[in-house]
Amino acid sequence: MELDSIDVQILQILSENSRIQWKDLGKQIHMTGQAVGNRIKKLEDSGVIKAYSLLIDSMKIGLSYTAFVIIYMKTANHDAFIRFVTEKNQVHEVHRVSGEGCYHLKIKVSSQEQLNEFLNQLLEFGNYSIHLSIQEIKQHSSSINLL
Repeated sequence: MELDSIDVQILQILSENSRIQWKDLGKQIHMTGQAVGNRIKKLEDSGVIKAYSLLIDSMKIGLSYTAFVIIYMKTANHDAFIRFVTEKNQVHEVHRVSGEGCYHLKIKVSSQEQLNEFLNQLLEFGNYSIHLSIQEIKQHSSSINLL
């Protein structure tokens, strides 16, 4: 899908506030709410907009440990590992990478015991190295700069 300047403006506004009313978004870009809704639907249908998300303060819901784990797989069959990480609520991000390791994971847990339990299960798939976060400086937001 080719994006025009109106699409880019809509994406910019939605990235700052995805809960904005179509009517209010339309006022900002001089379109009707219905026209904005049609544009958003096309962006969703084409896959440009993949999802809407919610940012939660992990500390406030008891997830006080964030760890970054590098996985060194011991087999070329990664299907079981991929099923494992997609089913685990503790796993917030999974990236297949080039360079060091095979996968990088971002996990969030509420205790050292929960972290140890997860790491013990992970050993079934390969070895790992782990880095614990001591302070989050910037949390991902969906805000984008397309202009």
